[in-house]
Amino acid sequence: MPQYALICRDAPGVLERRMAARGAHMAGLKSEKSANRIVDGGAMLDAEGNMVGSVVLCQFDDRAGLDAYLDREIYARDGIWGDIEVIEMRFVDWPKLMASSA
Repeated sequence: MPQYALICRDAPGVLERRMAARGAHMAGLKSEKSANRIVDGGAMLDAEGNMVGSVVLCQFDDRAGLDAYLDREIYARDGIWGDIEVIEMRFVDWPKLMASSA
């Protein structure tokens, strides 16, 4: 299953819109996490501690699945995320690493 890191930088001046949409964003994340598509993530902060973007670690059956997620994700759909960088990656297999003697 392809795995991705999404670096999502907010569009300029959207903090109020971001906060207004946050409940719907969190509900969507909860649904995606339950379906094992979201692995982890969080808000990126500026020097004052304001949210200015997000990092999302996720996995989908294919790129079309990722694109469908972005179509339904309120921050992407409503232009709160102004720039979304998609990085295909491979997550650390933590159980295997922690069980090894290395």
